[in-house]
Amino acid sequence: MLGSMARTIDEILAEARDRLARVQPDKAHAEMSDGAVLVDIRPAAQRAEEGEIPDALIVERNVLEWRFDPASDARLPQATDHDLRVIVFCSEGYTSSLAAASLHDLGLTRATDIVGGFKAWRAAGLPTSGGAAR
Repeated sequence: MLGSMARTIDEILAEARDRLARVQPDKAHAEMSDGAVLVDIRPAAQRAEEGEIPDALIVERNVLEWRFDPASDARLPQATDHDLRVIVFCSEGYTSSLAAASLHDLGLTRATDIVGGFKAWRAAGLPTSGGAAR
């Protein structure tokens, strides 16, 4: 029995976001020029439907921690240390908050996510490509 240990997803999301300095799409776009790694964690079907952000690194959510843990044999070449600035996004900015908080748990304390996710990026008129839904 979970009893008092049980929490709602809204509580978990709020706790995750309390740990993050979330960024608006325009700030994320600017930070890409300064070397931040923009990471798209949406599944392939969602990317195909909604479109993509040019130069964003695609790392689906189910492997994110393994790809960014500097100690992991499955890490990406970019994941050389814990000081890496990682800006995660999903479709609307919910799953990405949980993912960024998970990266914090690995010691990547500069990780964050985009408020409003891909949809907010597109609504801000920032560069996108592809997608069936326009």
